Amino acid sequence: MRLDRAVDDYLRHVAIERGLSAHTVEAYRRDLAGYATWLGEHEVTDVVDVTPALVAAFAAERASMDPPPAASSLARLQSSVRGLHRFLAREGVAEQDPSVRLAPPKQPQKLPKALTIDQTERLLHAPSAEEPIGIRDRALLELLYATGARVSEAISLDVDDLQSGEVLRLRGKGNKERIVPVGSFARAALDAYLTRVRPGLAAKGRATGRLFLGARGAPLSRQSAWLVIQKAADDADLASHVSPHTLRHSFATHLLQGGADVRVVQELLGHASVATTQIYTHVSPDTLRDMYQSAHPRAV
Repeated sequence: MRLDRAVDDYLRHVAIERGLSAHTVEAYRRDLAGYATWLGEHEVTDVVDVTPALVAAFAAERASMDPPPAASSLARLQSSVRGLHRFLAREGVAEQDPSVRLAPPKQPQKLPKALTIDQTERLLHAPSAEEPIGIRDRALLELLYATGARVSEAISLDVDDLQSGEVLRLRGKGNKERIVPVGSFARAALDAYLTRVRPGLAAKGRATGRLFLGARGAPLSRQSAWLVIQKAADDADLASHVSPHTLRHSFATHLLQGGADVRVVQELLGHASVATTQIYTHVSPDTLRDMYQSAHPRAV
C-alpha cells in the first residue's frame, strides 16, 4: 500500500473510530506529512519498505535539528509514527511494526502553575456583577474553577447539560462523558446568567442550545473565552501569567491541598491515568516550611 493512502486510512481511523478531536487529527496529519516526505526523499513510498532502521534514522534526525524541537513536539511526532505503524500491522497491511523499538523521548516534568486561593478569589470577582457581559463572564469563570473543566469543554456545553443544577455533564477528550458536581457559588453565578442575561443574548442570534453565548448571540468561541480569562486576570492585577488551563490547574491543586483523594480528582478531571493527575500532588515550598515548623521539635 502506498504511504499516502496508508496515512489517510489511519487518520480516518483516529477521527472516526477513536473519536479524536479535529485539532489532534490535524496535528497527526502535519506530523505524518513530514514523515512521508522524509521517506520519499529516501525513495520509500510503500509501507512494506519501511524498516526499523529508517524509523530510527528519522527520529534521530528530527531530534538533532537546530534549533532542537521541544520535547513535547518530538514526543507527539514519534507517537504519530508509532500509531501509524501499529495500525498498519494490526490491519494486516504490513507484516511487522517497524517502530516497535522506537523509545519515546524523556520529557522534563513541569509542575502546573496554580493560583493561590486569594488570587483565585480576585480573578473570579473581577468581572462586573452589574453588567450583562460581566455576569456571563463570572458564570464562565466560576464554572471553570468549580468543575475543573477544560475551556473547550465549557464552551461546548448546552443548557441541557446542567442536569439538576447540582451536577454537570462534561464531554472530554475522545468524546468521553463524565459527571462533576457544581458548587453553590458556581450555581448562583450560572442562575444569574441564565435568568438575567442569556435570554437577551439568545434573542440576538440564531436559536442554539449552547450555554455560553457571545454578545451577538452566537456560541462563545474558544478565543473569546481565553480573552475573558485574560481580561479578568488583568482587572485582578495578577502578575503571574494566567492561561486557559490555569483555573483547571488551580481546581486540582486546591482539592488535593484540601485533602481530596488523588483518584477522586482523577475522575473529576477526566484523566485516563492517575499518573497524569499525580503531577498535581507536589508540595509547595510554603507548605514544606509550615509543616516543618509545626512538626519538628527544634524548628523554632
